[in-house]
Amino acid sequence: MKMIVGLGNPGRKYANTRHNMGWEALDRVADAAGIKVNVNRYHGLTGMGVIEGEKVILVKPLTYMNLSGDCVQPLAAYYKIPPEDILVICDDVNLPLGRIRFRKSGSAGGHNGLKSLIGRLGSDAFPRLRLGVGGPEAGIDLIDHVLMPFLGEDAAKAEALAKTAAEAVFCFLTDGPDKVMNEYNSRKE
Repeated sequence: MKMIVGLGNPGRKYANTRHNMGWEALDRVADAAGIKVNVNRYHGLTGMGVIEGEKVILVKPLTYMNLSGDCVQPLAAYYKIPPEDILVICDDVNLPLGRIRFRKSGSAGGHNGLKSLIGRLGSDAFPRLRLGVGGPEAGIDLIDHVLMPFLGEDAAKAEALAKTAAEAVFCFLTDGPDKVMNEYNSRKE
């Protein structure tokens, strides 16, 4: 079984913000697979199903970004899912809007959601799909930037990014991590 986790924040005020790109991408995966992510387990919305022959649990933590591990770790323990079978989808301000970077493991890179997961799982050996949301313009605080909604042309780019990220998740499940890295890391936004 694989766990696919979309990081984000609950509540209407966070909808369509940069920090919720993980949730947006996970919604596209759920829609394409016909999986409802609506069962509350361990402080997260979950949905179970089969994608490309692989049993999966889709997870949207409701703990707010900085405590994402408080949802994911108990779910992983309950279902006996090792870190290498937990794919995390999150935003990345260090990548231009529209770019994707897949890694099999690694540091949090300053992302508080990933820090929480690493701390609670006791490992950084989980794959992650980082979605470029661009950095803040001069004079705008980073926190304000990631909590801003996408507007205009950026909204269209964000929608395309969520769809591409969903494709990358399906690729991960069918062809494995190396194929995702080769196919998606080199794509331009």
